[in-house]
Amino acid sequence: MPDYSFLADLRRDVQIPRDGILSRTLFSGERLKAVVFGFDAGQELSEHTAAMPAVIHVLEGEAEILLGDDRHDAGPGTWIHMPAGLRHAVRARTPVVMLLLLLRSEAP
Repeated sequence: MPDYSFLADLRRDVQIPRDGILSRTLFSGERLKAVVFGFDAGQELSEHTAAMPAVIHVLEGEAEILLGDDRHDAGPGTWIHMPAGLRHAVRARTPVVMLLLLLRSEAP
């Protein structure tokens, strides 16, 4: 049994629900959790914070990303690192596929 994960094109496997949001955990380990999201146009994750640092990588589509008090346009290739506790939100302008990496700290 291999001890690795391989996805040739995770965008192809994301079926975005009509008028909804898909959230699917791809990997959950001691130090990392990887979650793929699929947003239909007009869908959003309202403002919130995370208890751990995170990375957002937009793979497909156009979105508006709120980071603290700043609003940014995001599209394919956009990469964001966020420290723990940063207020953020995501609003899809078009159907969007994004990868979220939650970076868990080392055990003491």
